[in-house]
Amino acid sequence: MMGRVIVFTGVLVAAATVWAAFVADDHERMAAAIHRPDGLNWKDGPPSLPPGAKIAVLEGDPSKPGPFVFRVKVPDGYRIPPHTHPKPERVTVISGTFNIGMGEKFDADKTEQMPAGTYGTWPAGMKHFVWVRGETVVQFHGEGPWTITYLNPADDPRAAKK
Repeated sequence: MMGRVIVFTGVLVAAATVWAAFVADDHERMAAAIHRPDGLNWKDGPPSLPPGAKIAVLEGDPSKPGPFVFRVKVPDGYRIPPHTHPKPERVTVISGTFNIGMGEKFDADKTEQMPAGTYGTWPAGMKHFVWVRGETVVQFHGEGPWTITYLNPADDPRAAKK
């Protein structure tokens, strides 16, 4: 029995050492940053979103593997047709009203309102669509790469640019 305790303790020490090295490496790569709303660098949204979206990347690179945080600002009435994502989506509404509906067909009457301050998450592959009321800012965070696949290829804004 004593031998098992020593082996188990050795395993715990080894695991703690690996974890400490991982955390230290993460801290070395990460720089402190504060992003105030009036200092965000808004750019035109990615080509995968309908025209009118603005994006401000706060952390990471959503197009690459790894953690990211970005905000999207869209005008009143903005819509995103039914689509999916290959990874879970995590959303916090900063301002405005984000309306989310689940399913394969856009139906504004079958959405749930997410007013400012609301957080929502849905699993990878969930079919959903969006429309907003008022200028709306939404923060997304997760693991990249972030991608969007429209259920109807004709809805994909990238197809119109080809």
